[in-house]
Amino acid sequence: MDASRFQGSKTGELVNISLPKTGEPDIAFIPNTLKSDWVLPTELWPLLAEAKQLLGTLDGVGRTLSNPELLLQPLQQREALRSSSLEGTYATPEQLLLFELGSNQPKTGAEHIQPWIEVANYGNALREGYNYLVDYPISISLIRLLHNHLMQGVRGADKNPGQFRETQVYIGVNRRFIPAPPLHLSGLLHSLEGSLQNIGTQIDPLVHSYLVHYQFETIHPFSDGNGRVGRLLLALTTWKWCALSMPWLYMSAFFEKHKDEYIDSLFGVSAEGNWSSWIEFCLRGTIEQCLDSIRRCEELGQLKDQMHQRIESPSARTHLQIERLFVQPAVTIPSVRDEYGVTYPTAKSDIDRLVNTGILVQIEGSTHPAMFLAPEIFNIIYS
Repeated sequence: MDASRFQGSKTGELVNISLPKTGEPDIAFIPNTLKSDWVLPTELWPLLAEAKQLLGTLDGVGRTLSNPELLLQPLQQREALRSSSLEGTYATPEQLLLFELGSNQPKTGAEHIQPWIEVANYGNALREGYNYLVDYPISISLIRLLHNHLMQGVRGADKNPGQFRETQVYIGVNRRFIPAPPLHLSGLLHSLEGSLQNIGTQIDPLVHSYLVHYQFETIHPFSDGNGRVGRLLLALTTWKWCALSMPWLYMSAFFEKHKDEYIDSLFGVSAEGNWSSWIEFCLRGTIEQCLDSIRRCEELGQLKDQMHQRIESPSARTHLQIERLFVQPAVTIPSVRDEYGVTYPTAKSDIDRLVNTGILVQIEGSTHPAMFLAPEIFNIIYS
């Protein structure tokens, strides 16, 4: 790691280390404890106000829904794909839907299925984290739970899911950043837990979420999966600390779109103490993601009403099937049969009815069983 990039205003300590395997000397960065009285620069006040207003608007859109899952689930699926692609794991939305429905399991070569498992695990970890926080506070135990679910059955699963690293790691080409040695993790995580459970009143909870995100990524406590766990934690902290009805804010799409600025802003805090640029970047992202999610939510709501109107003489089951498509925009005849407890011919008839109205189309090449997609819903979610 290039020590010359660290200035006197750096937010931590540089220590000498020996790299594993080679024994080559280098330096690592140990971050200071987060300040509980950090003051937001006045020039960022308008940006924070706009971000909080839009976050409230997004939450208001969610609160008006009879079933928030109809819009929450699509946002979470998109987040899972974007967060995983930030780590170089690429799966298309179609592949993920096929995988979740069990319609595209490869007969040989487990490596082909790895990206789909990794993305699906992200969504599962997010839901498990949400369920955990219904009864318990945000804590180091939650972080370990997220990592455990994230790493099940994927590359890196041999690196102790849910367990903190015991070896030195480094980040980026030419060891651009080297986190703290393992012997410092216990103290750093104890300090982080204090920041998780004692928010205080001097720092806005949205800003506090981004301060904690920096701290977690800088500590880098696991051997693998830190980026994804950090973004999972961010979605959950903004939900709990900002008193949202559900976890509506997901930042991975913005971080992916501005990946270089994301990495540089994190490093700028460590090397130069440049908290302002980091928080400004995150607040801009909050505004962009809120506007994007509000638009998608409104479009999905309008489309749902239109789809119900297309069906002549709708039945209660047809109504439920259309609603379900907004949670899972793809179906198979067996999945409809099992979901609603009907016969195979009845399930086929139900799907044919939705195909005839243009709500569903069969995905080309999907067989045994054939998969049917709601393209209008799909385009709003993933475009």
